[in-house]
Amino acid sequence: MGPKHNSPGHRKRPLLFVVIGLSCFFYLLGAWQKSGFGKGDAIALEITRQTDCNTFTDLNFEAHHNIVQIIEPSGPKAKVFKPCDVRYKDYTPCQEQDRAMKFPRENMIYRERHCPPDEEKLHCLIPAPKDYTTPFPWPKSRDYVHYANVPFKSLTVEKAVQNWVQFKGDVFKFPGGGTMFPQGADAYIEELASVIPIADGSVRTALDTGCGTYGGSDFFFNCIRCCNLSVPIWLFNFVIAAGEITLSMIQVASWGAYLLKRNVLAMSFAPRDNHEAQVQFALERGVPAVIGVLGSIRLPYPSRAFDMAQCSRCLIPWTSNDGMYMKEVDRVLRPGGYWILSGPPINWKTYYQTWKRSKEELKAEQRKIEELAELLCWEKKYEKGDMAIWRKKVHANSCRRNSDNLCRLKDADDVC
Repeated sequence: MGPKHNSPGHRKRPLLFVVIGLSCFFYLLGAWQKSGFGKGDAIALEITRQTDCNTFTDLNFEAHHNIVQIIEPSGPKAKVFKPCDVRYKDYTPCQEQDRAMKFPRENMIYRERHCPPDEEKLHCLIPAPKDYTTPFPWPKSRDYVHYANVPFKSLTVEKAVQNWVQFKGDVFKFPGGGTMFPQGADAYIEELASVIPIADGSVRTALDTGCGTYGGSDFFFNCIRCCNLSVPIWLFNFVIAAGEITLSMIQVASWGAYLLKRNVLAMSFAPRDNHEAQVQFALERGVPAVIGVLGSIRLPYPSRAFDMAQCSRCLIPWTSNDGMYMKEVDRVLRPGGYWILSGPPINWKTYYQTWKRSKEELKAEQRKIEELAELLCWEKKYEKGDMAIWRKKVHANSCRRNSDNLCRLKDADDVC
């Protein structure tokens, strides 16, 4: 018989038992350590018990790769202005009376802005009047203004019979009257609305072109001139360095005040004259208004900016200087817009003696206005009593609008 050999399967069995044994051993070892009875876990637990976690209170978790110093920008810092002397409480930038009187009176040049040289300009905050009080909220502000805010009574005396403004206790009351609307601004606007579609929303912006009030020998020719922003600076609580805004106001802006409730925003303006408080009254009432004059420089508005414009006894010499005043109104009036003229020379047959002017002069003046309106393609829609209304035609490309005397610019939207 030959020698006896072990089979291959028989030789692998001891190795298999070794692998199974080691696996069981390590499994049991791991289970014992996980049970918490391992020596390493006991040591770690004891160290944790002895450690004070509050020892390090100033840990810094910021990255410490590179420490770069932050450099502040080198731009200009805001300048702090000191308060001006109390004597400047009524100061209006570029509207100093002493300086203005040195300029010609022709075309109201002396009423324009005349700014001092840089070395004479104020660099301080204008103080408010003594006891200045927060204005009444709208709509009460339309009818009442604190006397302390506008301490001027001249209009209450000179215009007492015209129902513009009344002084009662410590407030001014504005009944809504005016030279050309003694029954009140509401009644006046109702008459306008009988011709102009104010109620349907097609009229949203209005321009009140008036001179305010004047008297004396130059009563009629005290017209207004434009491109000058200047209002009592303390009303805005900041210094105005420069500005180019102007328009006019009449009857302390009551027309604009009463248009607001009809969803029409009116802009009013007046020069700073012996009734300098007119614009201040308007601003205190919450009605847009600025100091300014109209003449040989364009108004600070692009062309076709207004749906309606009016002159309520504004006494602007509309026919003077080749009619440039009417041409400027035409520029800012949109196609289809309306122009209202209340007062001289309308209804001259009734008032020529009161105005101390001849029939012939007034008749010629109104005829000239009619001729200029026709050249501008304005169609007369209404004339009754003291009021006349024209409408600018929607398509009027052939009409003559330019004037050699008025701010020569090619772009109709570019203002001076």
